[in-house]
Amino acid sequence: MSLSFIIVDDDPVSRRMLQNIIENCGLGEVAEMAEGGSEGVRVILEKNPDIVLIDLLMPDQDGIETITQLKHQGYNGKFIMISQIENKEMVGQAYQKGIEFFIHKPINRLEVEAVLAKVNERRKYERHILEIKQSLAKFDILEATLGRTERAPRDCIKPILLDLGIIGEIGSKDIIAIMEYLIGHGGARDFPPLKELYEAVARTYKQGKSDIDKESKAVEQRIRRTVMAALINLASLGLTDYCNPKFEYYAPLYFDFQDVRLKMKAMDEELKPEKGKVNIKKFLHVFYMEVLEKMKG
Repeated sequence: MSLSFIIVDDDPVSRRMLQNIIENCGLGEVAEMAEGGSEGVRVILEKNPDIVLIDLLMPDQDGIETITQLKHQGYNGKFIMISQIENKEMVGQAYQKGIEFFIHKPINRLEVEAVLAKVNERRKYERHILEIKQSLAKFDILEATLGRTERAPRDCIKPILLDLGIIGEIGSKDIIAIMEYLIGHGGARDFPPLKELYEAVARTYKQGKSDIDKESKAVEQRIRRTVMAALINLASLGLTDYCNPKFEYYAPLYFDFQDVRLKMKAMDEELKPEKGKVNIKKFLHVFYMEVLEKMKG
């Protein structure tokens, strides 16, 4: 489904540039544009776009005030702020009000494409998590009325590890332990901090506090290496066959797709391997939601 955008900026040149980048690059379509905050509020509430690109400084009211009004009136789409301002206090305030990213002026095509791709991937991830939660809610109702026998957690965890190519990695046992801990402690509604998960797993291996601290760090390192191995496996799969079903499903769901692309580029150009970065919390959270769904299915 094509994304819909509304651009709110008092500079007509900026509006046209953003519209051209969005539509010429196939990122979606611009439903409408507004010259100021007041007009932007009216148009956004009327059109309900997926994403709003909004200037920070405008003559009638600034972008932060406009975002505040929209949220109070029920708009739940994504915000991207456009600005030349480098003031850290104002940037922090904008993030507190719910913006996703900044696009800096003067506008750069590559930056706009990269930012919009990231917002789109985050939107897909959030939508998938919501769909999983909705499915789980339906299964809970069925279970209450009909009664069901859940599958064992390990029977649901191992096929995912196999698909990601990390069943043989040493950190896979830590991932299994984390999943079992979450299932046993009902972590679905409020996913705990990673430090808490690492320490919980460490306690199952060690007894003394100093041992637990040391083992917790070891668990973190093993999981990071294992998640990085999954990223490398998927990037390799994508280079071989970009339309491979496993690549299409797992790559954007378990990872920030920008990281997958960078890894693919590095592998394709045979660049010197770097440590790279992976979003461990996102990986484990998605993994956990999928295990829950499989257990109910």
